Amino acid sequence: MLYTVKEIAALSNVTIKTLHHYHKIGLLLPCEISEAGYRLYGMKELERLQQILFYRELDFPLEKIKQLLEDQPERLSILSNQKELLLARKQRLDRLIQTLNESIDCTMKGEVMDKTEMFKGFDSEKEWMEALAEQDQYLEATHDYSLLESSTINVEAMNEQASEAKHFMDSMISALKTGVRFDNKIVRELINEHINFLNHNGHPTSAMDFVAQARFFLDDDFHRNMLESQQIGLAYYLFTAAESFATK
Repeated sequence: MLYTVKEIAALSNVTIKTLHHYHKIGLLLPCEISEAGYRLYGMKELERLQQILFYRELDFPLEKIKQLLEDQPERLSILSNQKELLLARKQRLDRLIQTLNESIDCTMKGEVMDKTEMFKGFDSEKEWMEALAEQDQYLEATHDYSLLESSTINVEAMNEQASEAKHFMDSMISALKTGVRFDNKIVRELINEHINFLNHNGHPTSAMDFVAQARFFLDDDFHRNMLESQQIGLAYYLFTAAESFATK
């Protein structure tokens, strides 16, 4: 079954003018044009419009949406990615609503809200974007990979991961500085705990995956310097410990 622009507009709550604009920029093309000059759309175009609107909910610019839909032609892959992005945004909005409710409750009771609770949910997505910007630029230029491919960052998850990563690296630095061998039980337990954390937080990682990551950090100038700035010898120590862990 084919639908006119007017019918598509009624179905999707998108204006006719917007649909015409999407056609003009090549974002959403009709499947055919009738003899009378009417744009006609089928189910494939409806699915594409749905994907466009999900990205618009995430504040993606039209050019970026066009690029993403061209790079990811498989519908399931696009929808799965959009679900992850929307869930991350939902978590942030849920926290903002909780902060708002707590603010309302304190105001109604005439109480002063704890200042440490006043800005929960505002935790800086922007700060994370800025913190990762240099590394992202390097990875994109050198390895054609972006850390910031989407415009949404799950701040709560990032904070938790950063805290665990810092604890792991601080513990490895302490082991290195105090002369603990790379194959010591203490080091193996640290690596095991770190890998378990990654696996339980959406980053499937085997022992050999961790070796490959440590090798990358050792071989790549940017990341090796990042580790060596924390402690001389850390990049090599981490890789040697990872290899030892994987073999045992």
